[in-house]
Amino acid sequence: MNSEIRKEIYQVAMNWVKEAGENIRNKMDSPYDVDTKSNPNDLVTTLDKETESFFVQKIKETYPNHSIIGEEGYGDRLTSMNGTIWIIDPIDGTMNFVHQKRNFAISIGIYHDGIGEIGIIYDVMANNFYHAIRNEGAFKNDKQLPLLNQDVDIREGIIGMNHFWLCDNRFVQKETMQQFVRKVRGTRTYGSAALEFAFLAEGIIDGYLSMRLSPWDIAAGIVIVNEVDGVTTDIDGNPLNMLKKNSILTCNSCLHKEIIDSIKKGRK
Repeated sequence: MNSEIRKEIYQVAMNWVKEAGENIRNKMDSPYDVDTKSNPNDLVTTLDKETESFFVQKIKETYPNHSIIGEEGYGDRLTSMNGTIWIIDPIDGTMNFVHQKRNFAISIGIYHDGIGEIGIIYDVMANNFYHAIRNEGAFKNDKQLPLLNQDVDIREGIIGMNHFWLCDNRFVQKETMQQFVRKVRGTRTYGSAALEFAFLAEGIIDGYLSMRLSPWDIAAGIVIVNEVDGVTTDIDGNPLNMLKKNSILTCNSCLHKEIIDSIKKGRK
């Protein structure tokens, strides 16, 4: 994807995200339906579906040759990352949206032949845009984010992770994770993978671990984190498959090996 096309798509996407965010704010206090998907805690609302449908309609009208991967099923069924693909989470952090009316985001990653070209994460209620174009830096609103400090000690690190690491033995022995938590300075849980990536890029946290995330949870964040010299892999340090769910480690690159080594002994 050449630079001119990338910038044109980026500006169009930013405008659509702004419009979608305004619509969510306008409608979030009106009655809407809340359903469940894979389990009682996997929530979806009519606004999730409406927002994804809005993006799909806009993309298909404007870029009919582009493909779409979307959380709510309005996109395409893909078997490869060839071509230009929009990877969309219309409301990342739906539980936060339903219960807190904050701490949720619109997340859009745009990939071309498997390479992340554009990442946009919009913290809707805080009205903060985290965005990046490949090789042009990452930004929070109009301010460019500095490269991450590469001299962070793990004992001074703040790591985003949820409680499942400490009570679920399917991926890593919980005793290993308890030792890891004691090793770092602190942990945080925000309830939105997209915002965790954004906060890492901003330097608010130093890493983020999650057991199983879908492509729409991470696509935009990877592009943004790459632009501040962060790194994203699975929790064994392997490249990600953007068509499947992955275990996720995204972090300051200076901590990557140490975090992997810390949890590897407890891997299942």
